[in-house]
Amino acid sequence: MEVSLQEEDTIVAPATAPGIAAISVVRLSGREVFAIAQRLFSVKNLSDKPSHTLHYGTIHSKGKVLDEVVLGLFKSPHSYTGEDIVEISCHGSPLVTAQIVAAAIEEGARLAKPGEFTRRAFINGKLDLTQAEAVADLIASQSEAARKTAMSHLRGGVSQKLKELREQLIKFSALIELELDFSQEDVAFADRAQLYAIVDAATIEVGNLADSFQLGNAVKDGVDVAIIGKPNAGKSTLLNALLNEERAIVSDIAGTTRDTIEEILQINGVLFRLVDTAGIREHAEGTIEEKGIERSLQKMKNADMVIYLFDVRENGEEVLAETDRLTRQNIQFIPVGNKMDLLPAGQINENLSMIRDAAFISAKEQTHLQELKQRIYDRVISGDISTEDTLITNTRHVEVLRKILQSLRDIRDGMDRGIPGDLLALDIRHCLHYIGEITGEVSNKEVLDYVFSKFCIGK
Repeated sequence: MEVSLQEEDTIVAPATAPGIAAISVVRLSGREVFAIAQRLFSVKNLSDKPSHTLHYGTIHSKGKVLDEVVLGLFKSPHSYTGEDIVEISCHGSPLVTAQIVAAAIEEGARLAKPGEFTRRAFINGKLDLTQAEAVADLIASQSEAARKTAMSHLRGGVSQKLKELREQLIKFSALIELELDFSQEDVAFADRAQLYAIVDAATIEVGNLADSFQLGNAVKDGVDVAIIGKPNAGKSTLLNALLNEERAIVSDIAGTTRDTIEEILQINGVLFRLVDTAGIREHAEGTIEEKGIERSLQKMKNADMVIYLFDVRENGEEVLAETDRLTRQNIQFIPVGNKMDLLPAGQINENLSMIRDAAFISAKEQTHLQELKQRIYDRVISGDISTEDTLITNTRHVEVLRKILQSLRDIRDGMDRGIPGDLLALDIRHCLHYIGEITGEVSNKEVLDYVFSKFCIGK
């Protein structure tokens, strides 16, 4: 890959989050890194020191000592970026960190752009593009499931599957093009039956990867769950019970919740965003409640899942009518009957017992809440998520996977129709091109700019 002059610069940036902390890390990478560090650091002959070693000393600039630091050396090519790297661990004062960065710039470094260290790692072959994107996903992960998925990608889960397909297609493309060189002899080097088998197996594999995006996206970004129902059905009590804290105000007065309240809950390592909505009823009391109901309806439409909460003492026919309405609107919902503790001997209304897949709980007494959590989880996730799972979490990936899938279908269709070898080779090259778009073997500046712009500075 062609390297621009900017990519030959020595770059510097804080590698730790802004704010006061025990320590802060300033990272430098590039050709002049040891020369720049040497002009700032008290220990002599840095370039002669072994790679992956730490050195204690002082950082100084313009005759002033800025801080006592520990300096780490990582020599090319055995570093994160593949270039020479110096990491300066200083005291975690924002002022000290800024002064060290400014001193490095004064000595010839340039402030790094967002994701520029990882971009250099990609350019220098330390990571492919899917692994580079996984770095950003790992940093941003807020749940155990998201961390596991990002680690799977970082270890090459997606890349390895596509690499195997790429190698097989390259081999057949070469054999088919060899046939073209001997076209007059009518010699067949590429076994079409074997190519059929490869394409059919790859179609299933790529199709499964593309289909995993809905689940992968939920794992990466979390699942929005709206709690809806009539006023005083116990929505706020349920939110508090699920969170195990008094987050929402609970009152016997109907219509207490006038706006939406959003909180985070993790179930089996997956992040769920619970939204406690204003109670929905036909006749709102005042403009504020009307606005609250409007927002509730909007949250319900935008949610990935809905918990429809009803009082088990309600008219069963009304509840059945509401569940039918939600079903007709293709809203994914779990019907939940609340206040079982107020029902004599737990006798459920006959109409309510007819509601399919309903859960019956007491939010106040916190009974059957674990079963409800598991049911919420099962609606989104099937089984446990492990590091062996390869889930697509990136919109760019799923779009290109669909192009690969279509290319594979074109290859098979071409073989079915007995198209000439040169056209079949062209279809295979199209497929190889799309595979390269995911891993970064085929890329353009706009794609790279988009990918790495989402990184934090310093990574």
